[in-house]
Amino acid sequence: MASLLTVPAKPEAITVNPHETALVVVDMQNAYASKGGYLDILGVDLSGIPAVVESIQRVIATSRSMGMQIVFLQNGWSASLHEAGSPASPHWHKSNAMRLMRANADLQGKLTIKGTWDYDFIDAIQPQPEDYIVQKPRYSGFFGTNLDMFLRGKGIRNLVFVGVATNVCVESTLRDAFFLEYFALMLADATLHIGPPSIQEATLFNVEKFFGWVTSTQEYLSALKGISFEPLQPQTVARLV
Repeated sequence: MASLLTVPAKPEAITVNPHETALVVVDMQNAYASKGGYLDILGVDLSGIPAVVESIQRVIATSRSMGMQIVFLQNGWSASLHEAGSPASPHWHKSNAMRLMRANADLQGKLTIKGTWDYDFIDAIQPQPEDYIVQKPRYSGFFGTNLDMFLRGKGIRNLVFVGVATNVCVESTLRDAFFLEYFALMLADATLHIGPPSIQEATLFNVEKFFGWVTSTQEYLSALKGISFEPLQPQTVARLV
C-alpha cells in the first residue's frame, strides 16, 4: 500500500493518496507553447514557456515513474468547426482563435484545428500509451468530455494541475474540478498565464483562497520522491463504495 503524499502548499499542506491522484497536463500544444502557434500569432508573450516546459517535464517524469495516472488535455475543434459554436454561441465571439481565422484568410482552418501542427502536442511533451488524452472543445477539460467519468471510474479524487494558460484553461478546469468535488493542487511555476504578471498572481490567489491549493514544482517533487509507492494491481482495484 502506498504511503500518503503530503505536499507543502498554500494555504496549508495537503495530504492525498497517490493511488487516488492524477496529474492533469493542460493544453501543451503548439498552439499555446510554440513560436508560430496561435498564442504567438495573437501576440502573447511566450518567453516564460521554456522554464514551464522544463518544470512540466520533471513533473511528468517523476509522476509517471511512481505509477500515477497522467491525463493530457488537448483543446480545439474538427475542421468543420461543428463543436466550436455558431454566431448564436458566445464562444464563437470570444474565442480568439476563431476571431483570428475569420479575420485572416491565410489562417483559416489552421488554429487549434484537429490534424494540424497547431493542434498537436509540443515535441518536448508527448503522451505515452498509458496516459489518457481528453480532447476538449472549450476551456474546461470537463465540459463536453468524459473526463469526470474516466476519473471516477479510476477512483481518482485528487488532481495536480500544470500547463497553459493559468488564467484560462487551467483555471477553468480546476474550478470545475472543485465543483465536482475533486481536491485540486496547482503547481504555480509549471503554468503560464496570458496577460500581465498580475493575472498569474490573481489566479493563484483565487485557487489558494477559494478552489484548491498552490505549491511549487520542487515542493511537489520532493514530497513525491519521499514516499513509497507501488502501483495497484488489477485485482486490487475493484471495491464496494
